[in-house]
Amino acid sequence: MASNSPASVTTALEKWGFPLQELYRLAFTFYKQNSGKAIHLSYEDNLKLIAFKQQASLGAFNTNHAPALGVLDVIGRDRQQHWQLLGDMTREQAMEGFIDLLDTMCSAFRPYIEAVRQNRDETLKAELRRMELEKETRQKREREQQELLEEGYKEEMQRRQLQDALNKQTYQQFKLYAEKQFPGNPEQQAVLIHQLQREHYHQYMQQLHLQNQNQGETRDKEKEKDKEQMKMPQQEQKELAEKAKEKEQANNNNGSLAEMANAMEGLQLSDKFPQREREQEQLHDVESMEHVLGSGEGAGEGGGGGGGSSEDYDDYVMIRPAKIWTRPDIQQFKTEVSAGDGDGVITIGHGDTVTVRVPTNLNGKCIFWEFATDNYDIGFGIYFEWAKPVTNEVTVHVSDSDEDEDCVDEDYLSTTEDLESGSISQDRINLAAQNAAAAAASKAPISIIVPIYRRECYNEVYVGSHSYPGEGVYLLKFDNSYSIWRSKTLYYRVYYER
Repeated sequence: MASNSPASVTTALEKWGFPLQELYRLAFTFYKQNSGKAIHLSYEDNLKLIAFKQQASLGAFNTNHAPALGVLDVIGRDRQQHWQLLGDMTREQAMEGFIDLLDTMCSAFRPYIEAVRQNRDETLKAELRRMELEKETRQKREREQQELLEEGYKEEMQRRQLQDALNKQTYQQFKLYAEKQFPGNPEQQAVLIHQLQREHYHQYMQQLHLQNQNQGETRDKEKEKDKEQMKMPQQEQKELAEKAKEKEQANNNNGSLAEMANAMEGLQLSDKFPQREREQEQLHDVESMEHVLGSGEGAGEGGGGGGGSSEDYDDYVMIRPAKIWTRPDIQQFKTEVSAGDGDGVITIGHGDTVTVRVPTNLNGKCIFWEFATDNYDIGFGIYFEWAKPVTNEVTVHVSDSDEDEDCVDEDYLSTTEDLESGSISQDRINLAAQNAAAAAASKAPISIIVPIYRRECYNEVYVGSHSYPGEGVYLLKFDNSYSIWRSKTLYYRVYYER
């Protein structure tokens, strides 16, 4: 029989590497499955094992609760006798006795337990590896999303810095021109300056894009020429290399000076204004503005004057970037939004753009937004309109496109091209210019807080916040203009923090 001391229980736990009850369960299962097959025990040994099993399951033997035995039930009487011999042995000690006796009588029991333990350890290690791999994958995906957001913010900040530099160079020239067009009207002057600066920035970016494209084509041609030269004999390659070297040395001095002059000429505007007839032509045409302003020494003077005139008009305010993150409880979010009054669920048609106008609140200091979609992505961006809100209500507007550019009047264009219109042509030109300037003056300046990018908001909820830059209206734009056939269901929620 096994020892009744508590130390033996602790030894069994340390020796086998299992909790006592789990080890006993494994031992009893092994005995039950292999008895009479891989295990051949004597009648006496089987009685001892069954006695330990009864003591571990039911406790000490109790004559009052023992079942009555028949006269010829010899096996039942022997089992009860062996059970009575265990006395007041605890159940834990009976489990240990069963394990030790089975280990003594069966040499295959110990390898079986070792195999079970090894399999358990391998399973645990595999589970730990799987959890670590999932964690690494999740962290990598979060890093990639963060890098994309940071790259978008970096590009936006670079664009703003470039636009601010161009605005400082051209502000003084555009201001003089606007004062001649709208004398005594600072509001219309400011709108006209804003339009001219924006057009000048777009023209500069187009020229820069064409220049980079031409440089790429030149590099491609050089690579093709190098491949052709690789096929030539060595003597011809040497002759071509010497000629190219001489030509490069001859053009070094003139080439570097010409490139520097061209680069400076692209950023300068002249302070020389042509005649009055030329000033009243199309204000929205970028090429016409370049003919009006020309190119000369005025850029340097404009750069210095623009810094001192910031009190007259400064439409470009540096805004703090927004904070954007995601969370996984998308189904709960959709249920909460759908359970409301229904204002937070919108169906955006294919090719449409929905603008949610959210005015700033006098008691708030920060705006929060949350949105998600069903099954498909959606374009999302945030703009800020620098205008005093006329209402405190959140409104939704649907448009066919996200473009907010001003259009030139068709009558104005057709009149300037009509050679037989006579003196009426000049009057219609002036009237069209005044109408275009008045329409532009009614529009408040708009700043980009988050550029529009396509968001995979059908897997998780996109959440963000932004501190109020001032009094105005937030424009939350949900863009589905890139989808030709498919409409999108949008769930959104907007609130502010005091």
